[in-house]
Amino acid sequence: MIKNTRRPIVLQRNSLPLELSTVLSEGTLFLGRLRIRLGYLAGLAAIAALATAGGCKDAGAPGAQPLQGPSPNVKIARPVSRTVTEWDEYTGRIEAVEAVEVRARVSGYLDKVNFKDGEKVRKGDLLFVIDPRPFKAQLDYASAELERVKSRKELAANDLERAERLFKVKAISKEEYDARQKGLREASAVVASAAANVETARLNLEYTQIRAPIDGRISRELITVGNLVKTDDTLLTTIVSTNPVYVYVDADERAVLKYRRKNGRTAVGIEGTPVELALADENDFPHRGMLDYIAPREDTATGTITLRGVFPNDDDFLRPGFFARLRVRLGEPYPALLIPDQAIGTDQANRFVWVANPNNEVEYRTVELGAHIGQLRVIRKGLKPEDWVVIEGLQKLRPGLKVTPEKISLAETQPGQ
Repeated sequence: MIKNTRRPIVLQRNSLPLELSTVLSEGTLFLGRLRIRLGYLAGLAAIAALATAGGCKDAGAPGAQPLQGPSPNVKIARPVSRTVTEWDEYTGRIEAVEAVEVRARVSGYLDKVNFKDGEKVRKGDLLFVIDPRPFKAQLDYASAELERVKSRKELAANDLERAERLFKVKAISKEEYDARQKGLREASAVVASAAANVETARLNLEYTQIRAPIDGRISRELITVGNLVKTDDTLLTTIVSTNPVYVYVDADERAVLKYRRKNGRTAVGIEGTPVELALADENDFPHRGMLDYIAPREDTATGTITLRGVFPNDDDFLRPGFFARLRVRLGEPYPALLIPDQAIGTDQANRFVWVANPNNEVEYRTVELGAHIGQLRVIRKGLKPEDWVVIEGLQKLRPGLKVTPEKISLAETQPGQ
């Protein structure tokens, strides 16, 4: 029989290793801190629950209002009520009805300039003189030659008269008689040729005096006295007519169709449609005219059709070459409500405005836009004359928000429209 000699192991606290004792101490400390944090979070949750319950109870109370910060300051104004006329606006250049490049019809040396640069001239006024002496000599020579051939014609006529008497008595042959006849006809032709030479010489002498072909305003002299002028080559100056003037613009196809339908579905032209003109430094359109021409075909490269307006220019204020803005009237005047573009917002496909009600709360209002009239926009639908529209301070508005309004008046920025 074998006896068990092993002794029972007894663990004592003081006999544990140092590492295990350290771990147990840190674990105890962690659990304590965790209990403290859990208790703190539980307290916060209870406070939040009580606050939520209290808030719900207050919100359900009669007359309760949602929490809101200070009311935003806005500026409000009523729409401008005005009778307006819609226009389409284009840009173009003023052109002269007539424009002439003055050139010489004969060659020679320039002898005289008879105008001041930039002045107005009348048709037939003397502008330049080319040295006429060579052409006067040519005219004298041609006149003398004409007199010489006229005398030969008279001689040929006398010869034919004698030949007729002699031929009747058989004193000359038929051949000689025919020669006398042909001699007279030849002399007559020579006289006609000499007369034409005289007329040519007279015209050349007349062309040495270069006169204004139209009424208008002349530019400066491009050739000074003493220079050689060549026939139909040397440009001497230019003249443009000043009253009336044209303005050419290019309109798109839809616009032209709109103008034509306005005059009647069967109308083929838009001549007589009222138009107005403004120069580069003019804000309004003080010059009145009408359309008098539409191009017979569309420019397929640009999709536009050329229109021409004609304007009286009695005071010579409109100069050819000036930049011009031309507008075409679309229809008869009508009453409308207008507001600035800055008061109009965009919400996807809708345009809207903010309207302040009597309680100073803003309302969302969709609107239908019309044409631009000056710096304002026509509102076709969605507004009434008595509505107060928010003009400034739109950024943080929402439906039902209470605001602090400042009432202003919209100025009539485009008088006479």
